[in-house]
Amino acid sequence: MPNGPVVILTALNLEYQAVRRKLASPHAHLHERGTRFEVGTVQGTSCRVVLGLTSKGNHSAAVIAERAIQEFSPAAVLFVGVAGALWDATRLGDVVVASHVYAYHGGTSEDDGLKARPRVWEAPHRISQLASHLARLDDWADSASGHEPAPQVRFGAIAAGEIVQNSRVSAEATWIRQHYNDALAIEMEAAGVAQAGHLNGAPVAIIRGISDRADGTKNSTDDRSWQPQAATNAAAFAIRLAVELAGEQEETVVPRDDRAPSADRLDRHVSNTAHNSTVGIMAGSVTGSSVHMYTAPEESGPLDLCAALHGFRENLTRHRAEGGLDQDTYQEALADLESAIRSAGEQTSDSSKRAAMTLRRLRGLVVECPALMAELAPLIAAAGDRA
Repeated sequence: MPNGPVVILTALNLEYQAVRRKLASPHAHLHERGTRFEVGTVQGTSCRVVLGLTSKGNHSAAVIAERAIQEFSPAAVLFVGVAGALWDATRLGDVVVASHVYAYHGGTSEDDGLKARPRVWEAPHRISQLASHLARLDDWADSASGHEPAPQVRFGAIAAGEIVQNSRVSAEATWIRQHYNDALAIEMEAAGVAQAGHLNGAPVAIIRGISDRADGTKNSTDDRSWQPQAATNAAAFAIRLAVELAGEQEETVVPRDDRAPSADRLDRHVSNTAHNSTVGIMAGSVTGSSVHMYTAPEESGPLDLCAALHGFRENLTRHRAEGGLDQDTYQEALADLESAIRSAGEQTSDSSKRAAMTLRRLRGLVVECPALMAELAPLIAAAGDRA
């Protein structure tokens, strides 16, 4: 996982302030296009947080999320705020962490009715596992809230659309019950943020406090009293998650059996193969009588990033030739690599930041090739060190 700050985005000022109260000495950071972020640390920790306000709607949320990702190369993007519960099982004040996000307005209108064509984004496995662990610990809530019982964390789908949903009997409510009845909550920004994270290779988590039931009572006195508490609960869990994410070091996961291959195990992999066949072994391959294996460069001095990237391009091309990558993935990976090479050649902090971000996106394309993943790790680190 990247070692950048954790970006936290909100749609409403109420939600923004709930997060900001947990930061020490936040200071302004102005994007070149005018978007204003604040950067601070979580009180009592070294966890850096970038806080931004998107305003309502998936479209604006996607644009601001994209800007934040490009500007800060974050370890993760957390979208935090309030939402409406779709079913009575979720209590007011509880926190819903999205297992996946539905863009539920996708569809096609035909003679026999409207047919659903949703977009769906799943939460990153690593963040989901960590969030589940923190929920089990159950020590994240603000004990001074005064609300009983204590809020719980629930995991499930969140539906994101383009309208405020506040009815049990409307056509939209019927549509959601028919096609998205596993969704626990409904809101208007998660799809945009999830799409921005997907396109930029940044992990995204959606964290929502339940402030109403989206059933016609949204503007009631009960709703107005629960909205600040729901925002506070979502902020509390998000901050706890951010601190844990910041403590994790970037690492490349290698299966245990592949870390220390014995000679006899390699022998078993290579034996009984046909003449001139290609055999995948560890971080390389055997083709005919030729053996190709990646070995990390000796650390005799500073890494020449441009030269290392050119070397990576040769290995990328060889993996494509040997069938390790399909053509579409190879073309996308090659385009990202060329972009990273150009950025690295400029040798400025901004260009190095762009190179690191592009290489992280490239890593997502070659995740099925352990050799390329292992080779990329030090290159991403080197680009990050120069930023």
